[in-house]
Formats: sequence, C-alpha cells, structure tokens
Amino acid sequence: MTYAIKFLDIGLIEYKKAWEFQEKIHALLKENRSKEVAINHAGSLIFCEHPHVYTLGKSGQSNNLLINNDFLTRIDAHFYKSDRGGDITYHGPGQIVGYPIFDLLTMKLGVKEYINRIEEAIILLLKDFHINSSRRKGATGVWLNSDLPDERKICAVGVRVSKAVTMHGFALNVNTDLNYFAHINPCGFQNKGVTSMQKELGLDLDINKVKNILKYKMQEVFGLRFTEEIS
Repeated sequence: MTYAIKFLDIGLIEYKKAWEFQEKIHALLKENRSKEVAINHAGSLIFCEHPHVYTLGKSGQSNNLLINNDFLTRIDAHFYKSDRGGDITYHGPGQIVGYPIFDLLTMKLGVKEYINRIEEAIILLLKDFHINSSRRKGATGVWLNSDLPDERKICAVGVRVSKAVTMHGFALNVNTDLNYFAHINPCGFQNKGVTSMQKELGLDLDINKVKNILKYKMQEVFGLRFTEEIS
C-alpha cells in the first residue's frame, strides 16, 4: 500500500509563519477526511529551514532556556512556546526541519510507530553518509553512541497529533551552528552532547542533496507516493 502525499520545500521561513502554514494544511486534511474527498490522500511533507529560533514543547520547562530576552536579541534569535510534544530545541540555518502532516488513520499508524518511522528514515539517511546512529531508550530522536559517555544527538523529534493528524516533526543538524545549543538544555538534557553531519564528517554538505535523499528515505519507510512537488 502506498499513500499519496504532497511534497513542499518552502526554504528559509520564519518559525511562526511555518507554524501557521502547517495549521492550515492540518485543518484542510481533517476537513477533507470528514467529507471523504480524497481517499488514500494521506497529507503533506514539508521541508524548510528557520532563522535562529528556540521552541519549547508543551511539556517542557522554561528554565531550560538559559538566556534572557536581551541575550536573545543579541544573538538574533527568537523564542516560542509551541504546542508540540517534547522540551526545548533550537532551529537555525543549515538544519533540515521536516513537518510531516500525515493522516495516521489513512496510513493505519499509531503515534509510537509514526515516530519510530521518522527516526528510521533519519538513521537510514545517516547510514548513506557512513554515520552510524540509533535510537535512545526513553527519549525520542536520533543519537550517536547512544548510552555511551560521548553520546550526542543529531536529530530531534517533537510532534503533535490531533484527531489522528500530525503536525510539527523533526530537526536534523546538517551544517548547523552548534554554538546556539549552548544556550539551552537541549530537549531538557543537561549533560548530553549535540552534533551535526558537518561536525561528524569534517566538511560542509550540500543541504539540498541531503534533503533529496531524506525525502526518498521518508518515502521508503512510510510507503509514500509524491503526487505534487513544490519548491
């Protein structure tokens, strides 16, 4: 079984605008389902990048942001409280942010399996670049050297599911400026490292190439068929 999906790469976009865009697609997908408009149409997959921003999940702790508003201004960053799951994370240029807006009823997936498949797509992508990664017990996302003293996170996952339709998603560090993570306890962890593909490989990557490979890893693990591709 394959599921029809629209793919959109909306480039560099301010976090709040991307959030509002997601909400519109999310509402439309639920509306179409209720009208039985699009049988086997399972939603949209959005890729983008954000200017420097910190976002706090609905279960997160505000004190995991370690700087005040004046310092946020000084480093040209913004802060938002989000309705996704998880704690605090950073988004910025050089990072692939993925927003799958998927109808889990159509795809016959539970939330746990949905998150598992996102992580699997990232793990498969990293394997193509000779970076070994895995999940971490008791935490979402994708990690390197999980449960070892030098474990470090390369991809964060935080989602919201309303009436079985997903929002928000994942953030993969490609050429990300990791210095921005020093101003938070990433995902609420105080003593865990953060890394990027650039840091692990010792070179800058073509982010569009990485996006293209990741798009097809998502297609593989979710059984997607792209009906429309917009950049």
